[in-house]
Amino acid sequence: MDTRVLHKGEHFEHVYLNEPANLHFVQEAGSSLKIHVINISGLSGKSGLSGTNTITVEQVGSDCSTEIYALAFLHGDESVMTETHVTHAVGGGTSEQLVKFVLDENARGRFVGDLKIAKDAQKVEAHQTNRNLLLSQTAQMRTQPQLEIYADDVKATHGASTGQLDETALFYMQQRGIGKEKARQLLVGAFMKDVLVTIGDENLKEKLLNAVDGVVE
Repeated sequence: MDTRVLHKGEHFEHVYLNEPANLHFVQEAGSSLKIHVINISGLSGKSGLSGTNTITVEQVGSDCSTEIYALAFLHGDESVMTETHVTHAVGGGTSEQLVKFVLDENARGRFVGDLKIAKDAQKVEAHQTNRNLLLSQTAQMRTQPQLEIYADDVKATHGASTGQLDETALFYMQQRGIGKEKARQLLVGAFMKDVLVTIGDENLKEKLLNAVDGVVE
């Protein structure tokens, strides 16, 4: 794993699309980091997805900003694990994590999220969210959020949920003349697009938003 140091005031943003992400960032004062790790089965003919994404971030300077977004859309026997390790070593920083999995057929997903706030890291605001959607009875998801908070004056939240499509929403849409399969596509697409709309590159964002409509069946 290579380490990239973001120096004072530096900004780094990148989208890792259907490629292994083994990342380690060290953030100095005032730096900002925004990364997306996207694994979408069927996108540009890419299938058979598997592997582990590991994102490690250490905020060693004050007033840093970290944003981590991850999305996996898997079919068949595909399997992806995403790990995030975020450490606030000093105060005044922010971090936002949003990780989503959509699993169909026999696909398997796993999320391990490790968020640490050190004793002297006051005035930190950190949020970690994991949402998972199972489209079949045989898909499997394991989620393991972990928070270690040693400072007193912080705002920190975490949440994790795994479920199936909202049958009430499906019924509601069908009552308004939308076919069941189309309604299913719209709901799954909306679930995934929550991550994609946060991409800063407008051309890539538009491309992926359009592509999702083609891969969701």
